Amino acid sequence: MIIAPSILSADFGKLAESVALVKDAKWLHVDVMDGHFVPNISIGPIVVKGLRPYTTQVLDTHLMISEPGKYIPQFVEAGSDRITFHIETVEDVPGIIKMIRKLGAKVGISIKPATPVSDIAKWIPFIDQVLVMSVEPGFGGQEFMMNSSLKIMEISELRESLNKDLLIVVDGGINNITAKFCKEAGADVLVAGSYIFNSDNPKQKMDSLR
Repeated sequence: MIIAPSILSADFGKLAESVALVKDAKWLHVDVMDGHFVPNISIGPIVVKGLRPYTTQVLDTHLMISEPGKYIPQFVEAGSDRITFHIETVEDVPGIIKMIRKLGAKVGISIKPATPVSDIAKWIPFIDQVLVMSVEPGFGGQEFMMNSSLKIMEISELRESLNKDLLIVVDGGINNITAKFCKEAGADVLVAGSYIFNSDNPKQKMDSLR
């Protein structure tokens, strides 16, 4: 299981210090929001660029934005290793996948809670990860939606025949209890923000997820 602390819940006044607290995590999750696709605004490429010198961890960038194609090159140039876009925001899916690949980053597609797995099934052979939103995207600290486990199981079954290397990422409401449901359903990566950073001992929280 890969644990990916979400810097959305980190202390942005001391971002480098916050990241140092979770330095033994393989990935860092970077939530990008535009105030349009989701009702919140977070960060842009400049924050990724500022963060990159302070860590060698994989920067897993989740674009919760309406026109990801406009900004993907900037995020990769800034240091993002993996780019996940929302299927709900893109018409030319092959074009976006090709763009990310050409830039040298790994490709992910995310689905909101109301979006069925069938909407992304045909793209599974061509991507590196699927991100299942287990809360409505936009804000941290929400409760895990239990029906998300069914989506994880459905994607897990699809990858057996379509893409055995596919990683299943789950984001939203992750804690030491919901992590077990995700693992049993077939998840490979758990994104956790408030559970990890809103504590006195982030490393202990990560260990509890593992």
